[in-house]
Amino acid sequence: MRYYSPAKLRQIKYHLQNGGVIAYPTESCYGFGCDPFNFVAINKIIKLKGRNKAKGMIVIAASVNQLQRVIAPLNEADKTELTRYWPGFYSIVLPVAQQIPRNLIGTHRKIAVRVTRHKLVKQLTSSLNMPLVSTSANKSGHRSVKTHRECIRQFGKRVMVLSGTTNFAKRPSTIIDWESKKIFR
Repeated sequence: MRYYSPAKLRQIKYHLQNGGVIAYPTESCYGFGCDPFNFVAINKIIKLKGRNKAKGMIVIAASVNQLQRVIAPLNEADKTELTRYWPGFYSIVLPVAQQIPRNLIGTHRKIAVRVTRHKLVKQLTSSLNMPLVSTSANKSGHRSVKTHRECIRQFGKRVMVLSGTTNFAKRPSTIIDWESKKIFR
C-alpha cells in the first residue's frame, strides 16, 4: 500500500481548509469527506449525493482523541469498552458535541463515528490532525463507488479524488447505537 507524500498531504489540507470535498478510499468503498466543522463543505456533500438533509453522516478518525470535538465526553468505562470495536469496521452512534454543524447530524441528537483500521485513512486523518466526514461516494440510492477510476469518472471535476484501495470489507461498517446497543446496519 502506497502512502500519500508530504506534498500531497499539504495539497489535501489546503483543499479541505478552503471548503473542498475529497473522495478517498475507505474499508468498503470510496467515501466523500470534508472538514466536519465546515458547514459549507458539508452542504456540498449533501448536494453531490442528492442526500436528504434530515440524514446524518459518519465521521471517521485515526484515534478516539481525534473525535473529542465531535462527540460528548466519554467516561473511562465507555472508552475501555470502545476498544473492543476500534479500530475497526464499527461506526458507533454517540451523543454529539455542542459545536457540531447541524447539517452534519441532520435531525438527530447523536452522531455515528468510527476509528478506522484503513492505513491510508489513518495516515490522512493523522497528518491532517482532524477527523473527516465519511459518507459513501455515490448519488443517494445508487451503488457506492469502489475504484479510483470510477470515482474520477463520476465525480472528478467536482471533488479531489485520492488514489487508494478499498474492499477490505465486503459491506459498509456496522452501525451500533451505543446507548441501546441496537444495530442500525
